[in-house]
Amino acid sequence: MAQRVEAAERLLDLVIALTHTRRWMTKQEIRTRVNGYADAASDAAFERMFERDKDLLREMGVPLVVEHDPVHEDDVGYRIDAAGYTLPEVTFTPAEVGVLSLAAELWQDAALRSSARRGVTKLRAVGPAAEPDAHAGLALRVRGPEAAFAPLLEAIDARRVVTFTYRAASTGQVARRTVQPWRLLSRDRGWYLVGHDVDRDAPRAFRLSRIQGRVRATGAPAAFEAPAAVDVGALVERARPRAGTARLALLPGRAAALRARGRKVPGADPAASTGPLADRDLVELPYTDAELLAEELAAYAEAVLVLDPPDLREAVLRRLRAVAALDSALDPGDRAPEEVPRG
Repeated sequence: MAQRVEAAERLLDLVIALTHTRRWMTKQEIRTRVNGYADAASDAAFERMFERDKDLLREMGVPLVVEHDPVHEDDVGYRIDAAGYTLPEVTFTPAEVGVLSLAAELWQDAALRSSARRGVTKLRAVGPAAEPDAHAGLALRVRGPEAAFAPLLEAIDARRVVTFTYRAASTGQVARRTVQPWRLLSRDRGWYLVGHDVDRDAPRAFRLSRIQGRVRATGAPAAFEAPAAVDVGALVERARPRAGTARLALLPGRAAALRARGRKVPGADPAASTGPLADRDLVELPYTDAELLAEELAAYAEAVLVLDPPDLREAVLRRLRAVAALDSALDPGDRAPEEVPRG
């Protein structure tokens, strides 16, 4: 049995066929030549399928033209007006290419970063070179959504229940949660999932940065209906992270980004410090989400020591222990040559 063609693929094939036809295509030609229309079980089914596709093309702004044979008026054909469907040539000045190159450096998320770089590479291949010093010294960064974002979005679209491991903001306890996902929204420089907590039988909001591990969809699609009206503000307020001020000890010349956002502790003299704090600079840094800051601080490793608050320190240590455990779990045969202990 031939594999059924998805509607999106059939629609794309129709656009390609009607764009490249020399004259026009009749309904019969479309049914026999365009991939997907052979799935129609009858003439009536084909008519319904083709009418839906025509309406979709027009809704998307595709200039579908109906042609009539001047001699045989019953002979009706279809084509896409290429002149009305072609974008004008796009050109950029060197300064504009420089701005686009800078914008491509924003994304830290791996998938978004690779897409942005591919786009800029194509622009540079056909356009002028960027001005050499137009944006010297600028380095912009924007966090992409957490890894949980994509599977949650798919579950919302399919109306499937999801399960995930979650660290509560109020207690720090980690527990398995089962949720009917309703919607995703951005608040306080973070993403939140709003949905129905099945185990607690109540609506809840979950900050994506506190979801640990994978999000798994369970059960059948269309398992629930999201309510039309939800007091999102009240739910997010309960899930908002506790803001605070971190007290950090930084190695000299390291962690410039943290120094720029924080302030040096008044009266702190690195030269007078002893023990682990010897010669370190003491900095206070305000934050709105301990988990997000812990993720950033852990990347500095020994360059940053967290002195306060204890929950932030524990969050950093938890990440460093996970990395250490992963490294120790590697079989010596899987390690790089320089990592294998020498006898």
